Amino acid sequence: GERMPSGARMPHQGAPMGPPGPPYGGSPSVRPSIPTQVMEPNRKRPASSQQVQQQQTVQNRPRSVKRRKMADKILPQRQKRKLRLYISNTFNPAKPDADDSDGSIASWELRVEGKLLDDPGKQKRKFSSFFKSLVIELDKDLYGPDNHLVEWHRTPTTQETDGFQVKRPGDVSVRCTLLLMLDYQPPQFKLDPRLARLLGLHTQSRSAIIQALWQYVKTNRLQDAHDKEYINCDKYFQQIFDCPRLKFSEIPQRLTNLLLPPDPIVINHVISVDPNDQKKTACYDIDVEVEDPLKSQMNSFLLSTANHQEIASLDNKIHETIESISQLKIQRDFMLSFSKDPKGYIQEWLKSQSRDLKVMTDVVGNPEEERRAEFYHQPWSQEAVSRYFYCKIQQRRQELEQALAVRNT
Repeated sequence: GERMPSGARMPHQGAPMGPPGPPYGGSPSVRPSIPTQVMEPNRKRPASSQQVQQQQTVQNRPRSVKRRKMADKILPQRQKRKLRLYISNTFNPAKPDADDSDGSIASWELRVEGKLLDDPGKQKRKFSSFFKSLVIELDKDLYGPDNHLVEWHRTPTTQETDGFQVKRPGDVSVRCTLLLMLDYQPPQFKLDPRLARLLGLHTQSRSAIIQALWQYVKTNRLQDAHDKEYINCDKYFQQIFDCPRLKFSEIPQRLTNLLLPPDPIVINHVISVDPNDQKKTACYDIDVEVEDPLKSQMNSFLLSTANHQEIASLDNKIHETIESISQLKIQRDFMLSFSKDPKGYIQEWLKSQSRDLKVMTDVVGNPEEERRAEFYHQPWSQEAVSRYFYCKIQQRRQELEQALAVRNT
């Protein structure tokens, strides 16, 4: 069988593996019993002020960038799918009369394979493409400290494969531990236990962690009222960040020491040499995130200039069609109302037309009523005359006061 290439050793579950690197870098987490936390749509946290500023500056970007941002908003993002893992082994007993040295020694071969259930893509994804590294740890007592680890780590030149095989000499059953590190995009981190308790997150991407911190700051009103860029730490923030006050822009850098590599998936397995166990295969289902297959097709469609022009012309056509539909609806309503009650409809229509005519010609009041004497015998006329004279007297008084002021100067 093919042996795995050796690489840097991977620690046991839970052991720290050094800082996660530059800001916004890292890798994801899956634990056997703790599913990766994903925020439900109805529990999404509000955008931070930084994100709002980014949205406001979008207007200044080139159109292709705008279209890409739009595509990201309207297109389906990543989907959860099940990756089924198959672990099996075969045993080859020793053949004393074999000519070659391989056959004369008993050996076993372990196979680790897997496939995506209901893979929607045309190109089926290779099993190894879901992982960053895979380590098989054999019984140290049987294989010694230098030969008990079998490792595979992804490199830029890695050839993806549908499975891994490990072949070793041996005629007794062997306990082994598989450590699988998922390769999630974007990378994810395990939070420092204190921060994890504070935010209610176990393993998340950097942006989701910063967003959760911003939500905590807003909920607990830690933002300085006078100097908005500063956060006044409460006792929990002081314990975690070890300072009474900090700028929000410092948080990404300060997070570096609080983010650990995610836990690997740990599977314990027994490589059996019993002939009755040879046909048994252990199966495990792992949740993985994959790109929606429609996204790449729709993305290229939205980013194409020719398609963009076609979309614009179709938008115009839709607009014109809606306009003509609304015009036809007005005409239809007119005809229907007229057919139900011709006389009443014409009278209402004439009233409406006369109102419109008044508005258009700036006519105030009702000339037809005002030309008859009864109109001026109503109670309001006395008050109106009094108001008229009062206004005229006030006007005359102001004119006289102005004239006197001019003379006195």
